[in-house]
Amino acid sequence: MSKKIIDNSVTVFVVLAVFMIIIPLPSFLLDFFFVFNIAISLIILLITMYAKEALDFAVFPSLLLITTIFRLALNISSTKLILINNGNAGQVIEAFGEFVMGGNAVVGFVVFILIMVVQLVVITKGAERIAEVTARFTLDALPGKQMAIDADLNQGVITDDEAKAARDKIRREADYFGAMDGASKFVKGDATFSVIAALVNLLGGIVMGLIFSDMDIMTVIQTYSIATVGDGLCSQIPSLLISTAMGMIVTRSASDNSMNIDLKNSFTSQPIALMIAGGAMLIMVLIPGFPKVQLIVLGAGLMTLGVILNRNRRDAALALAGVPGERSDERAEGVSEIDYYKDIDNVYKLLPVEPIEIEFGYSLIPLADESAGGVLIERVVIFRKQFAEEMGIVFPSVRMRNNDHINPNQYIIKIKGEIVAEAEILVDHYLAMDSGGVTEEIDGIDTIEPAFGIPAKWISEKNRIRAEIAGYTLIDPTSVIITHLSEVIRTHSFELISRQDIKTLIDKLQETNPVLVNDIVPAVVSPAYLQKVVGLLLKESVPVRDLETILETLADNPHTMKDVDITTEYVRQALKRTITRKFSDGGQLRVITLDSETENKIIGAIKKTDQGSYLALDPQTIQDIMTNLSIQIEKVRAIVPMTIVLTSPIVRIYFKKLVDQFIPGVTVLSFSEIDNSVQIQAVGNIAV
Repeated sequence: MSKKIIDNSVTVFVVLAVFMIIIPLPSFLLDFFFVFNIAISLIILLITMYAKEALDFAVFPSLLLITTIFRLALNISSTKLILINNGNAGQVIEAFGEFVMGGNAVVGFVVFILIMVVQLVVITKGAERIAEVTARFTLDALPGKQMAIDADLNQGVITDDEAKAARDKIRREADYFGAMDGASKFVKGDATFSVIAALVNLLGGIVMGLIFSDMDIMTVIQTYSIATVGDGLCSQIPSLLISTAMGMIVTRSASDNSMNIDLKNSFTSQPIALMIAGGAMLIMVLIPGFPKVQLIVLGAGLMTLGVILNRNRRDAALALAGVPGERSDERAEGVSEIDYYKDIDNVYKLLPVEPIEIEFGYSLIPLADESAGGVLIERVVIFRKQFAEEMGIVFPSVRMRNNDHINPNQYIIKIKGEIVAEAEILVDHYLAMDSGGVTEEIDGIDTIEPAFGIPAKWISEKNRIRAEIAGYTLIDPTSVIITHLSEVIRTHSFELISRQDIKTLIDKLQETNPVLVNDIVPAVVSPAYLQKVVGLLLKESVPVRDLETILETLADNPHTMKDVDITTEYVRQALKRTITRKFSDGGQLRVITLDSETENKIIGAIKKTDQGSYLALDPQTIQDIMTNLSIQIEKVRAIVPMTIVLTSPIVRIYFKKLVDQFIPGVTVLSFSEIDNSVQIQAVGNIAV
């Protein structure tokens, strides 16, 4: 029963608010509703300040209407009491009136009029304009956002469920800002009605006081002035809070954090600005007549804060959650560097290398600093989960640290202590890429997208909405880094898989299939050998989640284990469903094939030794094959985003090794690795 009452409380509240317009209220109940109205308005304002985006408070347009009806009902009820009870409409109205009037009717009315002008002309009109413009731009950008989602879905960047969620979000945003545009008119009307109600209270009250009471003219004016100002403030203060909340919520649409965090980040992101402002305050001390103490305190405080923030940004050492602290040569206070390294154990601390590292210029540190609102660490954690689900391994922790010796806008990615990738980004810009449907050229700084080498532009925040409407795909700086990092990890995953990782995978498998593990490891397959096979699979982007099938295939083919390449081919064939799912698109596989004569030449050039086999083609034949492959790739580049060459099983491994020397990134599959459920479509043929 209580749950039903709570579920229907809003309906009951709205019905009561409407009846309040007709039914007279006693003064004590009116006092309670005035206090309740102020509390609700304050709560709404605070919710908007802590909301990260507009949809976090999706009920706000409807709430605007409800609170407006409630305020109008209170206004009408208070007007009745003011006119009927000789200006006595409760303690709240009297207290507000006495406080603002301060014993002087002229001053009180001037203050009241100023508050009303601020509410009607500044806050309400500005919030209404923001809502209108935001609604228009949101609707204009809707087709471009939908095209960007479709492009990401087609490229495999997001899943079907993620695409549905993204489409639903932009649809809800469009509906929300359209509703906000209409709801803003309620607030404007409410402010206008407050002006009319104030005139009715004052003029009507004076007439009623002179006709129906025995008060003199000055007492009438004094009484009804207090009541008018008090009643107006009781309506204007909640209305002002609601208008401010409306302005805040529509300007929060492009933010990822609450207003408190955004303001902190904005004022602490540029310490040099604080230091310059502090210096300007100190210089103003020289101006005759200015208050010197206040200027000195403020100027010194700003300069001190700027110096501290600048030092913290440069010295910040960032680490992924759950990862040990940054390796360094930290020494006890007072111990010199020479004395510290006299202990040989401290020298050994310098030798270990991190599997994966990212080093930032100091301008990029806020992107990874969680205390400053950075989400890079969170995005790395999410990618680790996605990568584990996709590929079947967990990549090591990512070490993040600042580097004072590189460009402030630069970051570098290291694998086992060596640089494998680097790029520069602009923190306060968006990376804009032409997805093929750009209708207008937008000014920006030309650059190259670091992960895939695609031409792009850095677009400033002020051009963001124009770029979306023009059809550009926009990527924020954090997403640029995480995309680049993810591609580096995918490319080097075969290097990152260690024997410790293999042991962990085996231990996890033993928990669910102890018979398989006990029979095969290490009696038939050693962890070291399994590491080589898993590494070869990862090198060609083949997922290794199905570790059971991998172990069973190795155990079933012990005669091939002298040649790990041939053994891996058998494993690939056993994983054909996984490979087909990985490289097919919509039940189709578009490939470039090798003609029989070319395959025969490759087979004839295979040489076998005790250590394994290798390909011994003459240089001219190699050049002819690679030239022909390059021609075929260029022909089908527009219709085939991923180049796949299909060969016979015996040729695949040798052709793959040959191609990697000249055209990296080409996927080579064999007929035995393709599931029967997929349709193969030949779009090119290599003939020599």
